[in-house]
Amino acid sequence: MARNDDGGWIKVDLHIHTLDDPKDAVDYSAHQLLARARSLGFGVLAITLHDAVFDRQEVFADAAAMGILLIPAAEVRLRGADVILLNVTPKEIAELRNFDDLRQLRAQRGDSIFTIAPHPFYVFGGSIGPRLLENIDCFDAIEICHFHKGLFNPNRRAAKVARRFGKPLVATSDAHRLDAFGRHYTNIPRPAELTFENVLTALRSERITLTSPPCSFADLVNAIYFVFLAHPFRRRRKDRIGRARSGRSAHVSAVETKSRT
Repeated sequence: MARNDDGGWIKVDLHIHTLDDPKDAVDYSAHQLLARARSLGFGVLAITLHDAVFDRQEVFADAAAMGILLIPAAEVRLRGADVILLNVTPKEIAELRNFDDLRQLRAQRGDSIFTIAPHPFYVFGGSIGPRLLENIDCFDAIEICHFHKGLFNPNRRAAKVARRFGKPLVATSDAHRLDAFGRHYTNIPRPAELTFENVLTALRSERITLTSPPCSFADLVNAIYFVFLAHPFRRRRKDRIGRARSGRSAHVSAVETKSRT
């Protein structure tokens, strides 16, 4: 069981990225995340790679040894809208193309799957926006995004939708930098046994509290720098490296084929 300074509560973050992400350029590893999570008293994590399920079994084993429940998850883009899916398999997300596919998966899996609408009313790519209302049946919860301060808080609209449809809110870090993890999270009562089923029961019963402080000025500057400068540069570099590796692999394959003929 994870160490937690809040006694009867467990810290939960269900939206995190690591350098395993096939689309985003993140510079910290899953093991670095685990080490920070343990030091901060987190008990439940979901690494939500873009359009890919994090399934490195050695990391799941190391998390369990630390007393951390790591949930297999992904952040999937459907028709331009991001959806977080918890407790899914690579095969399941590979078959998702639209919200009707998601409805079918939810019907098949029942309560063993949990879906979240991340940053629904923010203007950057991947936010579902007003379509959340027409697809609200596809979601179990709505995210409180970490990026807010004062009058700038699109989460207010998310909270109104959550109240209207009786959906719980969950706070997450959506961390793409290691130092961004740890300040925005959901708290659930500590269950008798830390299992995915018990975590879902707590989330669905709304027996939770949220921790999501406003951004400081330094947070805003760092976020703007990361989103508009550092991250695009890293993604371009990652793409160049990927293309170079693909080219080398194709060349080696061609040489090997020629040598066999």
